[in-house]
Amino acid sequence: MIGLIDITRRIYPGVPVWPGDTAYRYELTAQIAQGDSVNVGKIATTTHLGTHLDAPWHYVEAGGRLESVPLSALVGPCRVVDARGQQALSVAFLQTVELAERTLFYTGQPNDWPAFPQQFTHVEPEAATYLASRGVRLYGTDCPSVDPLTSKDLPAHKAFAGAGVFILEGLALDGVAVGAYELIALPLRLEGTDAAPVRAILR
Repeated sequence: MIGLIDITRRIYPGVPVWPGDTAYRYELTAQIAQGDSVNVGKIATTTHLGTHLDAPWHYVEAGGRLESVPLSALVGPCRVVDARGQQALSVAFLQTVELAERTLFYTGQPNDWPAFPQQFTHVEPEAATYLASRGVRLYGTDCPSVDPLTSKDLPAHKAFAGAGVFILEGLALDGVAVGAYELIALPLRLEGTDAAPVRAILR
């Protein structure tokens, strides 16, 4: 049996979300314990919950919505890279590591956030362009964003959009060895949206 590694963050009541964003909430609308024939729940949350895929429309008004992201970018050979100690991913750093069509960067974020991180590794816009020039189609990170928490103009997001590279954020990579894998990262099939939670697996 081929080993599977789940690199998806847990979703639970109280899971940290981007400051000011919609908190995750789950409640039962029918309960067997109260005489109903089934248990049925409903959820309310942000589309950027935990491990999630950004659609280009999230950061570029003319960008494609979630359904525009091809599944071929989300499934296939990938590489996990150790980027711990990098305050920002630069071209100089990227020139020292092996890249793949789908490259996931472990920056040292824990798999469970006790609170939403205020500081995390962001990406320099030139690095996004460089990744595209090296054939990278999907940039994955254990961070909640490719830009700093306080960024308003989102230069890295826009550089990725201009380069045609998709962004997978909030991965759970702590404990995953550096190396080559197959990635399966499938978002919910939400049409017309800016993002969707993803179940991401390596094998």
